[in-house]
Amino acid sequence: MANPAYDNASQQRILRLLLNLSGHELHGLAPKDLAESLQVSPGTITRDVHNLREMGLAEVIQETGRVRLGPKVVQIAIAHMTAMDRATARLDEIKNRYSRQP
Repeated sequence: MANPAYDNASQQRILRLLLNLSGHELHGLAPKDLAESLQVSPGTITRDVHNLREMGLAEVIQETGRVRLGPKVVQIAIAHMTAMDRATARLDEIKNRYSRQP
């Protein structure tokens, strides 16, 4: 449920930055392009990328200076997939237990 009282522009911006990086894992995006797409200054992008890097959510490609998603994002996705697989296995086990004929 949306509550505008909880909105925080900088948090929203950094989340939009993560979403913008999605799909550009191989070559990344130039900081200039990120600044333009989010309509913020290059300094703001530098600060936001730094914070994402600190958490392992983004990385800078040394050869090009472009930014891409970091390994932590993939690790989160794999953890989610693993949890869903475990839940599915558990539901299948329960379903099999209850569907057996006495």
